Amino acid sequence: MSQDLETSFGEMAQNAVSYLSSAAQEPLRRAFEFSKRAHAEQLRAGGDPFVTHPLAVAKILSELHLDAVTLQAGLLHDVIEDTQVTREELKAEFGDEVAAIVEGVTKIDRLEQMVADRAITEQAENWRKMLIATAKDVRVILLKLADRRHNMETLGALPEQKRRRISEETLNLYVPLAQRLGMYGLKHDLADLSLKYLEPQVYAELESKMSANREQREVHLKTSVDKIESVLKPLNIPIHISARPKSIHSVYRKMLRQNKPFEEIQDLSGVRILTDTVEHCYAILSAVHSNFKPVPDSFTDYIAIPKNNLYQSLHTTVEMAPGDIVEVQIRTEEMHSIAEYGVAAHWRYKLTGPTSTQGKRDTVEAKMDWLKATLEWLEESSDPKEVLDGLKTELEFDQVFVFTPKGEVKKLPAGSTPVDFAFDVHTDLGFSCMGAKVNDKMVRLDYKLVSGDRCEIQTRKGQHPHKDWLDFVRTPRARSKIRKYFRENPA
Repeated sequence: MSQDLETSFGEMAQNAVSYLSSAAQEPLRRAFEFSKRAHAEQLRAGGDPFVTHPLAVAKILSELHLDAVTLQAGLLHDVIEDTQVTREELKAEFGDEVAAIVEGVTKIDRLEQMVADRAITEQAENWRKMLIATAKDVRVILLKLADRRHNMETLGALPEQKRRRISEETLNLYVPLAQRLGMYGLKHDLADLSLKYLEPQVYAELESKMSANREQREVHLKTSVDKIESVLKPLNIPIHISARPKSIHSVYRKMLRQNKPFEEIQDLSGVRILTDTVEHCYAILSAVHSNFKPVPDSFTDYIAIPKNNLYQSLHTTVEMAPGDIVEVQIRTEEMHSIAEYGVAAHWRYKLTGPTSTQGKRDTVEAKMDWLKATLEWLEESSDPKEVLDGLKTELEFDQVFVFTPKGEVKKLPAGSTPVDFAFDVHTDLGFSCMGAKVNDKMVRLDYKLVSGDRCEIQTRKGQHPHKDWLDFVRTPRARSKIRKYFRENPA
């Protein structure tokens, strides 16, 4: 087994050195040896040495081309949670940055334990936002996503009930989180693995059917690629065309959405066209639409209006021949990097050095700043065809996350007050509100709540809203309820 561990470490380290430098080998080796010693007596549920897990997580992170600090944290991410190692020891050995990332992952692990027995309902969205808001370093979330992917890959060793709970949590929490961060590769992996355990028969049937006609689809796709190449050749612009199969989960969602059996789903695969500039993207689109019949209502311009996770691309579906439907995506190389690696593209460009243009790095840096500032208030969209054409009024602002006395999380626009909190919990609580405690201290009703506050509303029978509340309430819900009350009770 020790030889297998060395082989796995070697593969991860070689991958890391390919985009970092040979100097990365030594700190990665130190982290690996430290993790191996810390987890020496521990086994995974399937019987493998525990250290195989952090090794696998580090390899996933290296495939995303993350920095050496994150790879070290990946190798060490369970030592605080599952061994006697303390944050102080970790900091002394590997520095504050590594220790902070590991501690961030540990906090998320403990948060998961707190909510493990709750139904995954509307609370899931609040926890999603809490995770994003409390992660000062996005690398904490990236590491946690890699951690979850490997745990899902080895889920078969756990009891069925636990498999289902973890799969539901993954589908409701980590899949949307990966999409929110633009990590589409991880998103599709996690979604497929969740379906495998939540709907094993459906998954097995789809996997079998998609495998059965794979050769036929590959021939069909090659023909489609050849046709598109021939019509684009006269443009004399840089292009790279590839075919891509759709994930099992995305096909399943399409079957449900269209209420069709597998045999009637037409675009099981798609064609992706990469080029160098935005202008060339639109030139390619024009050529494709001029030579092949566009399917009505299938075109979406995510370049002009990007998704809330920075995703940019042109999407269209065309009929190559009668009954021959193919989905086409067109984007620049830079857009493709962000589509594939999401916020991890930030580190890819940071590590590129002088071989990458400063303008390209600046663009990614600016998008990262925008992402960090807006992730916490962007509403989750479950429909991939939706574009960022509007947000709900209450989500136009930064948000705060406030705890109820029972430990539930309420998301509110920044600047919200205890009155906004009360109406968010229940209209009757808002109407009967006469005072509030925040963190066990009495506060004024116009007190501005901040993330992490614990708010308790004090009520009194016969209490009613006051008109001056309209001077300081922040949420549309509270404002509308108060106004409605005075319309119905004008005296």
